[in-house]
Amino acid sequence: MVRVRFAPSPTGPLHIGGVRTALYNYLFAKKNNGVFILRIEDTDQNRFVPGAEEYILESLEWCGIKFDEGVHVGGKYGPYKQSLRANIYAEYINILIKNDKAYYAFETSEELNALRKDYESRGETFQYGINNRTKLKNSLTLSSSEVGDLLNSGNPYVIRFKVPENKEVIINDIIRGEVRVKSEIIDDKILFKSDGLPTYHLANIVDDHLMDITHVIRGEEWLPSLPLHVLLYEAFEWEMPEFAHLPLILRPDGNGKLSKRDGDRLGFSVYPITWKDPKSGEIYRGFREDGYYPEAFVNMLALLGWNPGDDREIMSMQEMIEAFDLRHVHKAGARFDPIKAQWFNHVYLQARDIKLVAEEFKNELSKLGIDITIEKAEYISEMMRERANFVKEMVTESMFFFKAPEELDAKAIKKWGTEKSVEWINDIIEKFEEMPTFESSTIDEVMNTYVKERELKAGNFYNTIRICIVGTSKGPHLSKIMQYIGKEETISRLEKGKKYF
Repeated sequence: MVRVRFAPSPTGPLHIGGVRTALYNYLFAKKNNGVFILRIEDTDQNRFVPGAEEYILESLEWCGIKFDEGVHVGGKYGPYKQSLRANIYAEYINILIKNDKAYYAFETSEELNALRKDYESRGETFQYGINNRTKLKNSLTLSSSEVGDLLNSGNPYVIRFKVPENKEVIINDIIRGEVRVKSEIIDDKILFKSDGLPTYHLANIVDDHLMDITHVIRGEEWLPSLPLHVLLYEAFEWEMPEFAHLPLILRPDGNGKLSKRDGDRLGFSVYPITWKDPKSGEIYRGFREDGYYPEAFVNMLALLGWNPGDDREIMSMQEMIEAFDLRHVHKAGARFDPIKAQWFNHVYLQARDIKLVAEEFKNELSKLGIDITIEKAEYISEMMRERANFVKEMVTESMFFFKAPEELDAKAIKKWGTEKSVEWINDIIEKFEEMPTFESSTIDEVMNTYVKERELKAGNFYNTIRICIVGTSKGPHLSKIMQYIGKEETISRLEKGKKYF
């Protein structure tokens, strides 16, 4: 059975790149009738951020990405939080030491920094590994009694992996193809830290093995760690999962990986939901709070690096599951386009049940102290959503339904006004006053008849009237606005608008 996992670290908010990794794992699991697991990798206690784990859970829940096993739903492979699995890692690091696949290293941070500076002074880069480990302070160079004394005295130490010599590591990545790396360039990475907790490398491999993970689908940034992970599987004599390393999400200009600083600088979200930094108190905006529907956000995100094999862009979660194939994931980075992201939400807004849109519109208005009936909300929503990407935009652009414009657009007046504008306004006020009913169809009939009888340029006439009612020459069907605000308010706005012409 296919078993995949998403394994974030609670060191901060979940970037949209992390959400995409979770999404691809979810789509792959569901496509193959497999199991999707959430594992929290919290071994780096120095970088732990309060609230980050809860943020991850809330973000993925909003996206509709559901787990079969994990920290919040349980399962027979738990615990699903690495800080609760320390005794398990201790057992496996001892196996590596016993089999001469790992060793103790006793250098202090100060000693290692001195070594790095010494190498730098000679124009070289210090790497703890095959080329120098037999000259350093570790259990490969010290006697067993010296090692025992250092361990018993409580001397700080780490445990490093012993990279095998003269070996070419060969891996086949589902997305990248064959990857070849010579062992001489691989560090003897730390597997166990001085605080008694494993590093990512050991915990990740042990957990993936014990949880029967069949496919590791993760970001491109983990590709440099792949040779080490392959060597660890070989050291334990375990069967390896298949690997797939996803492309980066790039900035809109294509130059470099998308970061939170890019979002701040260019004015768009890079997080699924709003995040408040517990240390600085700084607030980072989220797609949810910007007004995106989760379905639109997920649809947009899925196509950043993958395509369904055809030209479809709008797809439900179920359609994406049915179409998903790792062979259609691109190798090259995927450029994030904030305008395209808005387009996705626009499409979903147009297709959404108008009653749901009206309810959302009504709720947004109530935040501004404007309370209307659901029937009126539906009436306005039907008109306003055609031009909007978000419900919030509908609210901003529909204020003329609730109050007369304070100022009229001078540029629009200059473009559409004529020396006859005031005469037209007076005439149409008179005709409106005579109307027994003030409904959209009859309003249109009165105005159309007037334009034809006077042989007017329709653009000049209708925009003159619209500017008085709305404040500018843009907006939905004019007579429907008039019907909503009523005869009295319509005439009042026309009277006030005359002075501008």
